[in-house]
Amino acid sequence: MLISPLAYHGGGRTEAAPAFAKGADISWVAGMEAQGYKWKDKNGTTRDILNILKTDYGLNSVRIRVWVNPNMSDYGNGYMNADKAAALAVRAKAQGMSVMLTLHYSDSWADPGQQTKPAAWKSYTFQQLMDAVWSHTVSVMNTMKAQGVTPDWVQIGNETNNGMLWEDGKASASMKNYAWLVNTGNNAVKSVFPSAKTIVHIANGYDNALFVWNIGGLISNGATFDAIGMSLYPTATDWQAKVDQTIANAKDMISRYGKSVIISEIGLEYNQPAAAKSFIADIKTKVRNIAGGKGLGVFYWEPEATPGYNSGYNKGAWQADGKPTVALEGFLN
Repeated sequence: MLISPLAYHGGGRTEAAPAFAKGADISWVAGMEAQGYKWKDKNGTTRDILNILKTDYGLNSVRIRVWVNPNMSDYGNGYMNADKAAALAVRAKAQGMSVMLTLHYSDSWADPGQQTKPAAWKSYTFQQLMDAVWSHTVSVMNTMKAQGVTPDWVQIGNETNNGMLWEDGKASASMKNYAWLVNTGNNAVKSVFPSAKTIVHIANGYDNALFVWNIGGLISNGATFDAIGMSLYPTATDWQAKVDQTIANAKDMISRYGKSVIISEIGLEYNQPAAAKSFIADIKTKVRNIAGGKGLGVFYWEPEATPGYNSGYNKGAWQADGKPTVALEGFLN
């Protein structure tokens, strides 16, 4: 099926996204639970992690990644298929939280350094690749719909700094191919959930030149999508400068392309909790204050991770004793 660069126009929605999303990527939760992890609140009481995030820190949204055919025997990473994502989304909806899906068009991590095709798609022509993106995306959306979940936002790819589904969709090789893959994903989402906001997500939110090249290239090649996502992983010493650069870039994207901006991922070392709290509070406030409501929200990446989880991730917001750091208190105003 040849997907044209024209937008899919659909109808209304039954529920509204929050005016401003305060969120967390919680994709590791189900796998961690299967491994026996439990979480305590700051008082030391063991509770459901989603309830802690909602009740104690005011988070109103979650972000969940979906891989095409992950290795389900790997608890850390394998719990990333559509069924597991839908089950997690149902739990979030039960807490009254909105849902962002991030579609990694890969069997594993998709990020600036790797955008590997799913094994089953490896030998496809570009036309077959577009068909596969369409079919997979519709399938994920229908899996959500069957569980009563309407996502508010869906990322078409993850940190696609140089496109996705390499080599065919590598932006530096063919911006047009990248744009048509984005269109295919966008149109597939809208065919099931017309009101879901689609997002193109780029890492290094402070890098204006990257965003002008990538987002500008997509738009000049006819890509249709609703919003721009950004990642930002600063250090305890440079976060203030990086936040200001990211906000300046966000404002430029809004004025240049007329797109809203959402901060899809942030994180800072767990052993710098005071800096992390200040960083969260600062970027949250500055995104929320972007004129015209064009700053849609901020998501912390995997705060439930304990130190060193899954081969060394150290930017979570829970300690080895199962209690949280002060980091997420940055969301509390």
